[in-house]
Amino acid sequence: MTPIKKIILALIALFAMITAYSVWNRQATAPKPAVNSSSESHAGATDTLHFAADAPQLTFLQIKPAEAWPEPLIEPFNGRVSYNDNSTAKVFSPIAGRVLKIAVEPGQAIKAGDQLLTLDAPDYAMAVADQAKANADLQRKKMLFERASLLLEAQGIARKDVELAEADFHQAEAEFARAQARLKNLNRNSMVADGKFVLRAPISGVVSERQVNAGSEVRPDASSPLFVITDPTQLWVQIDLPEQFIKEVELERFVLVEVDAYRGESFKGKISVIGGALDPVTRRLQVRCEVSDPLHRLKPEMYARVTLIPDEKSQVPRIPNSALFTQGLYSYIFVEISPGVLQRRQVTLSLQSNDYAYVKQGLKAGERVVTTGALLLNSELAGIN
Repeated sequence: MTPIKKIILALIALFAMITAYSVWNRQATAPKPAVNSSSESHAGATDTLHFAADAPQLTFLQIKPAEAWPEPLIEPFNGRVSYNDNSTAKVFSPIAGRVLKIAVEPGQAIKAGDQLLTLDAPDYAMAVADQAKANADLQRKKMLFERASLLLEAQGIARKDVELAEADFHQAEAEFARAQARLKNLNRNSMVADGKFVLRAPISGVVSERQVNAGSEVRPDASSPLFVITDPTQLWVQIDLPEQFIKEVELERFVLVEVDAYRGESFKGKISVIGGALDPVTRRLQVRCEVSDPLHRLKPEMYARVTLIPDEKSQVPRIPNSALFTQGLYSYIFVEISPGVLQRRQVTLSLQSNDYAYVKQGLKAGERVVTTGALLLNSELAGIN
C-alpha cells in the first residue's frame, strides 16, 4: 500500500471516529448515566459506568469474552504451508506414450496400486516382447550348454566348445535379467491387452494435483509430475527465520499456525528440522514445522503466521488491540461487570502483535471485554469525573 493511500485511510478512520464521538455526545445529553455510588463494590466508583439496558450509547459498543490462548514467546513469524515430502509422491510416467484414459481427479482418495491413467505405449509392448525373447534364448542356450556338458563326459566334443556354450548361456542369463528388470521397473502387472500401459498409484492418499489431459503425449523425462499424491492430514510449514531470532527456536518446540482462511483458529505443531546454514542472499534460516490437520483444511502454498509457545497448557487471555487504550505509561480496557455496568481496568501485557494483545495481569479468560468503543467510554468517564 502506498503512503498516500495509507494517509487517506487514516483520515477516513479519523473522520469516522469524530463523527461517532459527535453522535455519542448528542445522545449523551439525554438522561446522562451518572456514576452510581453503589458501584464502589467494583474497584472504585470513578472507574465504573452505569447505563440503562436501552441506553443508545450501548449501540456503539461491541463486547466479547476474552478467549484463552497459548501464551506466545515472541511475535509471529511468516511461514508457508507445503507438502510433507515424507508422505507425498510425485508421479511421473516411466515410459513415453499417449494418454488414453484418466481414472482419477484432484481431491479423490485412492489406495496404493489404484489405476491413475492408461497409456498407449509401444515401448511397453516392446519391453514385454524383449523379455519373452530373452527368456526363449536363455532356455535354448541352457539346453545347448547341458547337451555339450554330456557330450564332454562321453568325450564326444572338445572342451573349448563346452566353454563357448557355457559363455553363451551366461550371456543369455544376463540378457534375460536385464529384460526382466526393465519390465519390473515398468510394473509388470500394468500390462493391458494390445500393449497398453497402466500407471498406478505408488502410495495411498489423496490426489492433490493432476497435470495431464486425455490425448496428451507424456515422457519419462518430463519436468512436471503427472500426479501429486499426498496425505493431507500431515503437512509442513516452512519458516524463513531472520538471523536475530535463531536463539529462540529449538527442536520439538511447540508452535501455533494461523492462516487468513480461518481467522481466530489455530493449528498445533512442532519444530522438526532446523537448517544448518543461512541462505547467503536472504540471510535467513530454514525452519520446518510438522502440523497435523485431520480435517484437511490447510492447503499447500497457503501463507501462515507461526507463533512459538512454551507448551500447550500455558494460556493467557487474548483480546483484539481495538479493546486497548493507553493513559500515560499504562494500558486499560473496559470490562462488562453486568449488563450496562462497564468498568475501566488497568492491564499488564505479556506481548502485543499486529492484531492481538496477550494479557498477563488484570483480566481472566471468559470475562467480557469492550472490543469496540473503549475510547468513547473513556471520554464519557472523563466527562463525568
